[in-house]
Amino acid sequence: MDDAAFTAGRDSAASDAQAHDGFISEIAGVLPPEAVITDPLRRFAYGTDASLYRLTPRVVVAPADEEELQAVLAAARRWKTPVTFRAGGTSLSGQAITDSVLVRIGAPWRRWRVAADGSAITLGPAVIGAQANRLLARHGRRLGPDPASIDSAHIGGIAANNASGMCCGTAQNSYRTLASMRVILADGSTLDTADPTSRAVFTQRRKDLLDGLVELSDELRADVALAERVRRKFSIKNTCGYSLNALIDFDDPIDMLQHLMIGSEGTLGFISEITYRTVDDPAFKATALVAFEDVRAAAEAVIALAPHGPDAVELMDRATLRSVEGKPGVPEELSALPDAAASLLIETRAGDAAALARKIAELEATLAPCRTLGPVAFTDDPVRCKQLWYVRKGSFPSVGAMRATGSTVIIEDVAADVSKLAELTLGLQALFRKHGYDDAIIFGHALAGNLHFVLTPDFAAPGAVSRYAAFMDDLAALVVGELDGALKAEHGTGRNMAPFVEMEWGATATELMRRLKRLFDPEGLLNPGVILNDDPQAHLRDIKPMPPADPQVDRCIECGFCEPVCPSRDYTLTPRQRISTLREMARLRDTGESPQKLAEFEAAFDLQAIDSCAVDSLCAKACPVGVDTGAMIKGMRSRRWGALAPRVAGLVGRNYGAVAFIVKYALGAVDIVHRLLGTRTLGAITGGVRKLSGNRIPLWTSSMPGAGGLARPRLPAEGNRPRVVYFPSCASRAMGPARYDPERGSLSSKVVSLMEKAGYAVVYPQGVGKMCCGQPFESKGLMNEADRKGDELEKALWAASREGRDMVVFDTSPCAFRAMKRRRADMRLFDLPDFLHDHVLPKLEVTRREKTVAIHPTCSTLKRGAEGKLAALAAACAEEVIRPTEINCCGWSGDRGFTLPDLNKAALAELRGALPEGVTEGFSSSRTCEIGLSHHSDRPYRSIAYLLDRCTVAKGPFPQP
Repeated sequence: MDDAAFTAGRDSAASDAQAHDGFISEIAGVLPPEAVITDPLRRFAYGTDASLYRLTPRVVVAPADEEELQAVLAAARRWKTPVTFRAGGTSLSGQAITDSVLVRIGAPWRRWRVAADGSAITLGPAVIGAQANRLLARHGRRLGPDPASIDSAHIGGIAANNASGMCCGTAQNSYRTLASMRVILADGSTLDTADPTSRAVFTQRRKDLLDGLVELSDELRADVALAERVRRKFSIKNTCGYSLNALIDFDDPIDMLQHLMIGSEGTLGFISEITYRTVDDPAFKATALVAFEDVRAAAEAVIALAPHGPDAVELMDRATLRSVEGKPGVPEELSALPDAAASLLIETRAGDAAALARKIAELEATLAPCRTLGPVAFTDDPVRCKQLWYVRKGSFPSVGAMRATGSTVIIEDVAADVSKLAELTLGLQALFRKHGYDDAIIFGHALAGNLHFVLTPDFAAPGAVSRYAAFMDDLAALVVGELDGALKAEHGTGRNMAPFVEMEWGATATELMRRLKRLFDPEGLLNPGVILNDDPQAHLRDIKPMPPADPQVDRCIECGFCEPVCPSRDYTLTPRQRISTLREMARLRDTGESPQKLAEFEAAFDLQAIDSCAVDSLCAKACPVGVDTGAMIKGMRSRRWGALAPRVAGLVGRNYGAVAFIVKYALGAVDIVHRLLGTRTLGAITGGVRKLSGNRIPLWTSSMPGAGGLARPRLPAEGNRPRVVYFPSCASRAMGPARYDPERGSLSSKVVSLMEKAGYAVVYPQGVGKMCCGQPFESKGLMNEADRKGDELEKALWAASREGRDMVVFDTSPCAFRAMKRRRADMRLFDLPDFLHDHVLPKLEVTRREKTVAIHPTCSTLKRGAEGKLAALAAACAEEVIRPTEINCCGWSGDRGFTLPDLNKAALAELRGALPEGVTEGFSSSRTCEIGLSHHSDRPYRSIAYLLDRCTVAKGPFPQP
């Protein structure tokens, strides 16, 4: 089959509805129903990636293991339906999208093994890169690849794209640090390159493939000029096309095969597991931001620095520096730099302070003769280093946030030999001026000659696509024709550089790549159109529309950085998917294109996007442009309510004391029934009743709390002791320990005990039983009543604190967080862990009584950046503190744990496995969160006050409560 027929055959298969129907019918008989997704909304949402392209898959499948994946590939071969693998979807070049079968690699593929000394780590394709580094941190090791997206990019994508990063260069990327992998090929054959038996079986079964690789290797080696060109082009960062260097770097065809998989973007096979050799992660670091009079002076400094081994040198042009001027922590002197200036952000690392000092002195001496604007000053202060790195890392978010509504953010990367860094930078700037991209910025990994640039075109504007096409042609002419560089350095070829592969490599090398593709995938079913594409206009087709949808989220660039922290990511949609779906609904309304599709989206949107959102706003913390999807969803909930709901909310708010009383005694009554009937019987009864009610009745579990209580302070408020106003939340007032929990005292009894041991007199605000911070109303979007209750509480606390003279303490973090956002400047409000850490712990004698405990910082704690104090309290009481770092928000979300328990279940699915057997209890600072944490960990979770009270006695002569 010739190449034209090859491509045409794939395109025909992709558009064949009958073939897709056959595939869906077959695979539905193999995979469970929830793993075969055909509804329009989720197909669209799950098909979104970080690139500038949009394709909607015909079906999304979610295999849970290799056997199911092999079944997917078998059905695809029978029905000639192309298949694309998708993990994190942070890729920027269109390699994770399809209009055929999308294979979603999710939670079942998050698995890992760490070598005892940390020298190697084995990872499933759905493990996030940053998670791998957290697993390695205790060994002083890390992964070699360090892409900027490491907090959200999955290992499968990092390997399949050969993503590198700021410190990685070419020596520590996936290609160079690969130890072994498990791979599944298009015909379903499996190879574990670390297993001699697997290698032997594969050698017999796929002799044709291995012989073909040897033949290609021999041909390349025989072409001395081309082999030398391959070596030279891979001496710099290069992810354009396939890793031809594997054919000459190795003699064993299996070694060739596994290294060809690196950077193959899912077009040659599927990496089901990969083992990396890890690299050192020195603990001592120092950073300097050095300004130069122009780009050429900065480039000359890079060349001078290179032999002295700095760990990172990041180049920033004047436009990049201008984008962050005036931001908190950014040096004021940036605003005074001339228009032609450029800067280098330099970092050096060492294993101890003395070695770091020697490295700093060497680098400063190297820079002394360079044309710098001002002195060179390294700092090892972590806070200052973080501020300096913000100059580099904050530029992209700044440009993304300031772009015009409806425009697209394009991040491209190119590379050339470092000796040509100045020519590359100046050439790019000239292209921006020529094509009218006046807001473009340039930054990059200067030691590797690797530059990134950011454009923000509005493709809906007349002539925008033609202008982009002309720019890309000129870019290729500059990078390849003038500088003999790489059109893709670390982002992968994808769709947007596929038409330029032959221009970069030439006809002979490109034909080798085509033969490689046919060896691995003779039917052309794996991710067609990616890396190799015969359509010279492929990079201009299927460009993603970005219509305005909601002012709160229009700045979203669909990068996916929000997804790892989203509690609903394995249940319904993520923030990115909610926004992309909302945009599509806006587009459909504006164009009138498909009323039926719009109706289907609207029908599914309530559960998939609105009801199942935890509204924790952790997405805003992870988002590079600060988009708060949770706030948007609260607004949607508010607008969705009719006239009745606000009136009911007002009735509840005005009678909150009675409502809290009813809840408390209802919990007590259920607890009595639990004691009489037992867990199994009561669970069966309540589960059946919930099912009959259409899931309207809240879920009961054995972790359901009993009735709470309000402790009476023993120390009088009058006297010489300092006073503290204590506000116990409505949840902690109503909810006591669960029946199986050995702790029987109320939370308020522990808080009062601790405060009195520390010498404080405890005061409750007047009318505490009817008070509420407003959080239960806010989470439902009932903002008027939420604010009314918040105002009511603030007045009571102001009076109780004697107009701000006394400190005020909340025992529930979400309540504290809401009150702090609204507080008057002269009131001192504290979340309980903060107050215990700062004002109680220093006044107590502490005895470590526990061996190992777990903690869970709430989403409110994480948003304030205060998780360190919760950890410090636990560390004072226990020898070891475990915090499962992949668990962020627990997904309880007010009352969602009762009414939509699958959200809580999905958010905490990995909790039990993340806790070692020695952990018998956990601690947090929100009673409702602790219900779900207890249920899904099979261990009691309580307030941190319980642990601290257990392990402390008073230092002073204060009476024990």
